[in-house]
Amino acid sequence: MVCTGLLDTQLCDLGPPRMGPHLGRRQEILNTSEDLPREEEDDETTQEVPRIQCGDGCDPQGLEDNSQFCLQRIHQGLVFYEKLLGSDIFTGEPSPLPDGPVGQLHASLLGLRQLLQPEVHHWETEQTPSPSPSQPWQRLLLRFKILRSLQAFVAVAARVFAHGAATLSP
Repeated sequence: MVCTGLLDTQLCDLGPPRMGPHLGRRQEILNTSEDLPREEEDDETTQEVPRIQCGDGCDPQGLEDNSQFCLQRIHQGLVFYEKLLGSDIFTGEPSPLPDGPVGQLHASLLGLRQLLQPEVHHWETEQTPSPSPSQPWQRLLLRFKILRSLQAFVAVAARVFAHGAATLSP
């Protein structure tokens, strides 16, 4: 099993990516960014950021054997980011637009989380502590870091869903 880095997230290789030539160049850029120095994640908001890792069963064999563990891991990440988007980091001053992209993103995460956990499945989510209150001067930087981390998490989750959809097709 081969693990590859995808932004800040580790994921077991899901097989060769299906991308056109223009997307191949973007992948090369992403792969070379691993050599660049990373920002230190020293604040408590980003230390506990969920990552999909090789042991989470999101690789092809893990998805074939039992996809529930992988889906539960993705669900836990969505719960985590949903809490962050509802925290004072995004609701405090300086405030983003009330019905802007962050509000729409929050609603989308809630909808996706509900799709992953239908009424019959009651996954126990680890107690995700609410982020501690932030100072107004911290919020813009924290928003950027959280949204960048969410983007990486969702990119890996989308890759898992795409692989699952491709293998479920007749």
